[in-house]
Amino acid sequence: MALFDSFYLCFMRKRLREIDGFAVNAEEVQQNQLSNLLTQSIHTEYGKKYGFEHIRSAEQFRQNVPVVSYQELKPYVERLMAGENKLLWNDEIKFFSKSSGTTGSQSKYIPVSRQALKDCHYKGGRDMLALYMRENPKSGLFAGKNISMGGSLHSWKDNPDICCGDVSAIITSQLPCWAEIFRTPKRKIALMEEWESKLQQMAQATLHQNIRSLLGVPSWSMLLLEKVLELSKKDSLHEVWPNFEVFIHGGVSFVPYAQPIKKLLGEDCRFWETYNASEGFFGIQYGNGSDMLLMLDYGVYYEFMPMKEIGKPHPKTLGIGEVETGKQYALVISTNAGLWRYLIGDTVVFTSTKPYLFKVNGRTTHFINTFGEELIVDNADHALAAACAETKAEINEYTVAPVFLDADNCAHHQWLVEFKQHPANIAAFADILDHKLKELNSDYDAKRYNNMILKMPEIVSLPEGTFYSWLKSKGKLGGQHKVPRLSNDRQYADEILNFAHRKA
Repeated sequence: MALFDSFYLCFMRKRLREIDGFAVNAEEVQQNQLSNLLTQSIHTEYGKKYGFEHIRSAEQFRQNVPVVSYQELKPYVERLMAGENKLLWNDEIKFFSKSSGTTGSQSKYIPVSRQALKDCHYKGGRDMLALYMRENPKSGLFAGKNISMGGSLHSWKDNPDICCGDVSAIITSQLPCWAEIFRTPKRKIALMEEWESKLQQMAQATLHQNIRSLLGVPSWSMLLLEKVLELSKKDSLHEVWPNFEVFIHGGVSFVPYAQPIKKLLGEDCRFWETYNASEGFFGIQYGNGSDMLLMLDYGVYYEFMPMKEIGKPHPKTLGIGEVETGKQYALVISTNAGLWRYLIGDTVVFTSTKPYLFKVNGRTTHFINTFGEELIVDNADHALAAACAETKAEINEYTVAPVFLDADNCAHHQWLVEFKQHPANIAAFADILDHKLKELNSDYDAKRYNNMILKMPEIVSLPEGTFYSWLKSKGKLGGQHKVPRLSNDRQYADEILNFAHRKA
């Protein structure tokens, strides 16, 4: 371990003990977070409206304050962006994280307070490094440079005092000067808006540096790695960056990208998962497994909504002490940036409650249940990974939509897949995919019985570059932009198929 790495780990020793303590004092820590959030927001417009001053318990909080989506918060956000203050949070808000969710969704602007930057995002970054280094005592992250793949930042068109962009860009723009010693490329390149020029310049800027790690969304990071390999004219990235040790990833599931990225970086590379969203930093890999620890003291109060409660006018939620392993919950958060009982859209499943370890396994709006099959993103990712492993295929991107029952066509799922490496036999690929889905999901298995409700999935192979070109046509390259995985209708699938047809 390099000298600075050893010093850093020593400096973080007390903090690591606090994190380990989450296993026994989770409820107490969370109650303190809620009390602090309410106390600081008593005099905000939202606090006065819902009587924060009189709330003394989590139960009162649930009774007094409604669960909201972005649409309910949007009028407050628009007023904040126009220059008003103390609406949702007690401090002035100058930054808004632009979150598009999926490629076709209307952009959301999530408030990011100075306190959220300091006590959530930056604290999460420090903890992430400490947890990684503790598990990997020979690490030398600080002996070289570390790449952070981010988005762009710009002034709001209607108020030049307001900055909006990807949360990664906000974080990068506000990093202290000393942090610039260890990261690359320079901010001028890292915050560029035009994605293709940025990708080229990032690759050129990092080509001859001592790169130790890469932090980013798997889909966009893979493009950078490929560009570096192309420019270097080397056979492997290990020849370009011989000291590279870890890819820190988040934003989307790593499962579909694991095989091609491991092929690029080599088997000796480590992988470390985080859950750092536009709304906050929520989870960090804990140990050498991929499960993440729920970070409980970042100025975020968590509630967990059972899936059967979604869509109800007064949904029930659970506190941290009430969750059970193996059950899927929609995540509800209250934060030090003024999000109050906000339904973030992600779903999680706990794998342990001592400590609280979890996985992100889907979205509240990304699933297919047209025929009662209750297919979620986690099922799709793992089934696709199994099919790729057995057929030696690799993929770039995919999306799935139902094909509805009509007079001439039995209902089925249509998988639009962009292969990086095609399987030798597409029918065998579909068969393995289908078999794995049956293993993972009993509802899907029941609907597939004897082809009575659902027939075999249909695999549509799209030309390489289709999803990238489609995203580009919508102005959605880089940053937080994501391809929708599962849809209950054919909006995205038909749009992509029509785009591919026109391009051909």
